[in-house]
Amino acid sequence: MNMIKMPGRENTTDEMVVGLPRALLYFRYRVLWETFFRELGVKTTVSPETNLEIMRKGAERSASEMCMAMKIYMGHVDALRGKCTHVLVPRILDFGIRRVMCTNFEALPDLVSNIFRDSSFKVLSYDVDSGKRKDEKRAMIEMATGLGFSGKNSAHAYKVASRAQEEANAAAARRTEVLYHKDGLKLILAGHSYVLDDEYIGKPLFQKLEKMGVTVIRADQVDRKQALRESEKASPTLKWELSQEIVGSLVMHYPQVDGIILLAVYPCALDSMVNDMLIHKNSITKVPVLQMTLDDQTGSAGLDTRLESFVDILEMRKGE
Repeated sequence: MNMIKMPGRENTTDEMVVGLPRALLYFRYRVLWETFFRELGVKTTVSPETNLEIMRKGAERSASEMCMAMKIYMGHVDALRGKCTHVLVPRILDFGIRRVMCTNFEALPDLVSNIFRDSSFKVLSYDVDSGKRKDEKRAMIEMATGLGFSGKNSAHAYKVASRAQEEANAAAARRTEVLYHKDGLKLILAGHSYVLDDEYIGKPLFQKLEKMGVTVIRADQVDRKQALRESEKASPTLKWELSQEIVGSLVMHYPQVDGIILLAVYPCALDSMVNDMLIHKNSITKVPVLQMTLDDQTGSAGLDTRLESFVDILEMRKGE
């Protein structure tokens, strides 16, 4: 464990370890967060990959109405108990007009503080809210200065971290773009990164499809700015940032693939509305679409059957 001398606190030396739950926005911002704290000299620790025990602990800590992704998140927070002094739980409301996040991300710090009020760690947060004129840069710098770091060091850490995250995003988009030009059966898996990247609920789908000889392409790994613009062709009133990116990615690429799987977790109200729109109102239905909703009762046998049937249909249409 690193011993950290906090700037502005000359008479004390603090041991600080920031825990990062391996769920929800971790998969979107992991490079940003890990680089930011590393530049400040703060040690981080990440919760283990999702497993049955994390799922069970998360469900115990959650209200029954919470979506599966939120339950998994609470399980990851629980897994960090005793391993860190702080847990990073940002509050991200929006990025501007018609660029809002799910309300879960707005409420997350309060939920974690309440659910884990018996735990020794502190909730560390930053607040992204265009109404308060707080963008990501300002919010993260304020978080760091609140911990005692100088404004100069905090700004430098953010500059390095944001550049690293942008480069990681661009690299992922380039790698994904190559897949659209491969031969053979190609299928877009359209879902949030916290579903697709999760070892317990998302990764098995990739493995099953790849064993069937399918090239699986992620809709979330895309040029985000372009996808936001393209999403207006499907719906000019769609306001959720992450949904806009996925929809825009589908608009950009559906002519290049043989099928699309719309993947959601139960009960996500946003995805249920957006996926219904995609199927019933837009030209994306020119290619076959399969809706799949995962919950903690979903059996692998049922998933296998649906995936195999869908791939069979795609192969018949393609004439393979």
